[in-house]
Amino acid sequence: MTPSTLRETGSNDGVAPQKVPPTRAKASSRPRRLLLLAFSGLSLSACGFKLRQAPNFAFRSIYIDASGGLPLANELRQKIASAENVQVLTEPAQLPDAEVILDILSNLRDEVVVAQNSSGQVQEFTLRLRIKFRLRTQLGKDVIPETELLQQRDVSYNETAALAKEAEKALLFRGMQADLVQQIMLRLGAVREL
Repeated sequence: MTPSTLRETGSNDGVAPQKVPPTRAKASSRPRRLLLLAFSGLSLSACGFKLRQAPNFAFRSIYIDASGGLPLANELRQKIASAENVQVLTEPAQLPDAEVILDILSNLRDEVVVAQNSSGQVQEFTLRLRIKFRLRTQLGKDVIPETELLQQRDVSYNETAALAKEAEKALLFRGMQADLVQQIMLRLGAVREL
């Protein structure tokens, strides 16, 4: 050890100061941190906490027919494919092999002006993302009848920050899409028999 890496401890009462390495104090707190980390992990698992997982589906294969909702359909395919017991069929030629078919009937994005100032400039608007879908078997039986889901967010607007507001809108639409995908996943997971 070099004198530059050591610090002196002790008092000025005539006793020679002792040299103590600076890492000794930190080393004694490391086991405490590891113990606290392990304890918090155990307490979370004991309370029933676990990460969100794909539900167990009543079907073994699904085909997603999404002529109008491509980004949403891609995200939905990825989520469903994360389930262990379901095969997501992507090619139209595989359609006869699908146990169920998820039809995405519409996927509409909408922007509505809610408030304007006295000079007619937009101050606030509402973003809406509306989706219609149904789940059916190969024989045409509706497992989930035609269902419409809606997400909306209010956004303030400022002409001086138009570029930032466009980026904010894109981010909000992505968030709404993720929420809708999660709602569809919950509905698909709630199906118990075909």
